[in-house]
Amino acid sequence: MQVIATAGHVDHGKSALVRALTGMEPDRWAEERRRGMTIDLGYAWLTLPSGERLAFVDVPGHERFVPNMLAGVGPVPGVLFVVAADEGWMPQSAEHLAVLDALRIRHGLLAVTRSDLADPGPAREAAAEQIAATSLGKVESVAVSAVTGEGLADLLAGLARMASALPDPEPGAAVRLWIDRAFSITGSGTVVTGTLPAGTVRAGDELRLAPSMWPVRVRGLQSLGTPVAQAHGVARLAVNLRGIALGSASRASTSRSSGGRGGQGQQSPGRGMALVEAGRWTLTDLIDVRLSRPARQPATTAGPGGRREGPRLPRELTLHAGSARTVAWVRLLGGEIARLTLREPLPLHVGDRVLLRDPGAARTDGHPAIAGAAVLDVAPPPLAGHGAAAAAAAELGTWPDQPTAAHLLRRHGLLRAGALRAMGVTEQPAAVTGEWLADPPRWRELAERLADAVGAHAASHPLAPGLPAEAARAAVDLPDRRLVEALVRPPLMLADGVITIPDRPGGGPGSGLPAPVAAAIRVLRADLTAAPFLAPDAARLRELGLGAKAIAAAERAGLLVRVSDQIVLAPDAAALAAGVLARLPQPFTTAQAREALGTTRRVAIPLLEYLDAAGATERLPDDRRRLRAAPGK
Repeated sequence: MQVIATAGHVDHGKSALVRALTGMEPDRWAEERRRGMTIDLGYAWLTLPSGERLAFVDVPGHERFVPNMLAGVGPVPGVLFVVAADEGWMPQSAEHLAVLDALRIRHGLLAVTRSDLADPGPAREAAAEQIAATSLGKVESVAVSAVTGEGLADLLAGLARMASALPDPEPGAAVRLWIDRAFSITGSGTVVTGTLPAGTVRAGDELRLAPSMWPVRVRGLQSLGTPVAQAHGVARLAVNLRGIALGSASRASTSRSSGGRGGQGQQSPGRGMALVEAGRWTLTDLIDVRLSRPARQPATTAGPGGRREGPRLPRELTLHAGSARTVAWVRLLGGEIARLTLREPLPLHVGDRVLLRDPGAARTDGHPAIAGAAVLDVAPPPLAGHGAAAAAAAELGTWPDQPTAAHLLRRHGLLRAGALRAMGVTEQPAAVTGEWLADPPRWRELAERLADAVGAHAASHPLAPGLPAEAARAAVDLPDRRLVEALVRPPLMLADGVITIPDRPGGGPGSGLPAPVAAAIRVLRADLTAAPFLAPDAARLRELGLGAKAIAAAERAGLLVRVSDQIVLAPDAAALAAGVLARLPQPFTTAQAREALGTTRRVAIPLLEYLDAAGATERLPDDRRRLRAAPGK
């Protein structure tokens, strides 16, 4: 299936043409049929000679109903542009064409209607010239009369050619169904309709109703009046929803902007909302965009000194995306780049096209009534500091309309894979840890900053074991401790949640110790050289100025060993003790060991337990000990 919309001035025969082609009545409301004028969106379809089905979204042509026209055109890839032979190019022809150009719709067919009332040549020539200057380019044209039927066969053949040229959407793409109708059916409940441009919807799927993100279940599907178990885009769908009721406000919502902000709980579905897959869209009220005027309007204005500037836009505009519309406050950053703050959040991807419209703009005030925009970033960083806006504009100005992972990572530095996927980027680089993705230059910079932070901490806290990983995370301003762990690389080491630089400059035993501490350790080592197993008591340690932090630093430097919390000896004390104990009869008692070592019971017991734990000695059931590997055995 393919879906296209109609476009053109009011009363140029769009609905009559759809009626003649399909045999279906696109005007759904009695008032429309009474007045002979389309007010809201209409729907019809036909089967092409190839067997492919082609659905029409018939839009109103009157200037009062342009928002309804935009709701119908937004999600479709192609258009049937209608101009009457007896009236030719008209104001709403121009506005509808500006809409199509702003949305960058590239596939179209020109139908010159009422060709039985006037020569279609002049209208065809004028319309073709206007259309050729837009994103549609040169399009095929057909002269036709819905009254006499002349040209209908040619029109059908032209539609078939256009349908075959439309792009084939990806069935696995993220689902976003912009709702253009919502109603209730007795016995079935809530039903919404819309054009599915890509992806697959199945009965039983759980989707979210944006912007509230309320979970709903697909109870059933119809496509062009036929029940289906699943549907791939492009398709016109009616979706029967379970888990949400249609409230009294929903009828009114079909003619106004999308309701309420996200996170407010259940909402009644209506036009301007969307059914989306959870986790695959970014619900955002702040976006950075590249602006573009329709081709028939100047793209830039001349600034002071003849300098070329970006489009002039009022501060407040109406933004249209899919079937949604909301107020957007515009901040021009520089050139064609702008930041838009939206009154209501919308589910968007980078690369989406949105339309900005000033409904009350006079055509002579220098402001365009319509401008298009390509979404470049759906989660832009804050603009902090002098020159931030200009820097952002300079960077974004180099981006394509469809940014890649590399572009977004360069700007954000770090992103979770899920967040990048929700931005609309499916092709992603390998993660640096877990789900985290990083811009390579930024990742190298972070590694350098981490090394600098660890080095600075070691210099200012020489007795500390190192920089705790959580403190390192804060120092380098990282969102996840796992990123700190992934950044640790030689000469940095991570152990027990602490990052150290074992081989920092000035190496050798004791490097990095303050001079007073190093001097005290030298005195203590001299004491232990004379009496290796007479550990200093607390009073002696206080006399030397060696507190717990200083002793821990000396131990890390390899200058002391802590046998227990209260006992410190030289690093080779265990080996010396084993040598002394090896000369005793095996097994030996604690008293024999104490006497042989020439120490006190305060030291002997912890030292023997230390040797037990090290595997040098073995404690027997009768509390005697023996060396595990006596010399010569």
